[in-house]
Amino acid sequence: MTDKGQTEMITLVVPCFNEQETIDHFLQELRPVLASIELDYEILFIDDGSRDHTLQLLAEQADEDSHIKVLSLSRHFGKDSALSAGFDYASGDAVIPIDVDLQDPVQLIPQMVEKWQAGADVVMARRVDRSSESLLKRSTAAMFYRLISALSSSPIPRDVGDYRLMDKIVVDAIRQLPEKGRFMKGLMSWPGFNSEIIEFTRPKRMAGESKWRLWKLINYALDGIFSFSTAPLRMWTYIGLLLSAFSLSYLLWIVFKTLIYGVDLPGYASIVSIILFFSGINLIGLGILGEYIGRVFVEVKQRPIYLVKDRIGF
Repeated sequence: MTDKGQTEMITLVVPCFNEQETIDHFLQELRPVLASIELDYEILFIDDGSRDHTLQLLAEQADEDSHIKVLSLSRHFGKDSALSAGFDYASGDAVIPIDVDLQDPVQLIPQMVEKWQAGADVVMARRVDRSSESLLKRSTAAMFYRLISALSSSPIPRDVGDYRLMDKIVVDAIRQLPEKGRFMKGLMSWPGFNSEIIEFTRPKRMAGESKWRLWKLINYALDGIFSFSTAPLRMWTYIGLLLSAFSLSYLLWIVFKTLIYGVDLPGYASIVSIILFFSGINLIGLGILGEYIGRVFVEVKQRPIYLVKDRIGF
């Protein structure tokens, strides 16, 4: 555990992808808050292959403010990979991943630091009110957290996103996790350590628009489930056993019925329905198996999680 009485610095890790409209708003809100905690700090922006003027604006800010560093990735690798890059390059005694859209209120940072200095290794921010989001997003988020909590072998707190403070010892533990499929909500929860929770109401996005569309959210949820649980494979074993038992029972009933009442004229519709049903079951099972095989395929290639194109302010 870091000696929190001798803290030198905290690092804010801020992934950005096409966020030119939000950067100025974010820094205007953030700077007074960081000045109030009376600790040294660095703001580490990770430009995740933005196609607008995000990188240019970040470079200008880094020239004007020595606290700002910018890591430019060679292309768009995704938010979780960008966070991993930020953790690798962060030099603070505590690290706070935060979104630039101000839906993660910067005003919570002093509370996080206070709990950290009191002994917590992780201080998580839990959303207790998501009324600023659409009904569809709130419903799918609630469904995802219930599902991942039920299936995951390691606890993933409900309604807790990436926004949290982590002691350096926790960040070092996350750096040791080598998987290429990065589901950061799970990876940041996996190490454990002494954790505290603070609650907040999530505000509306300050500017710009969310990059998370429904299909992307669904794929992200599936990545989380398949990355942190083998329950779908085990569940399919149970389904196979149940269907086999049902089929055997039905077979015995048909034999018994034939011996007692004779042979009925076979029904075309019922045969086709049964064939289609079991074909669908087989395809779903193959799809689940394919998800895990695909992840093994990605892992064995050992490609890097991200590539750095440029470092600014280091």
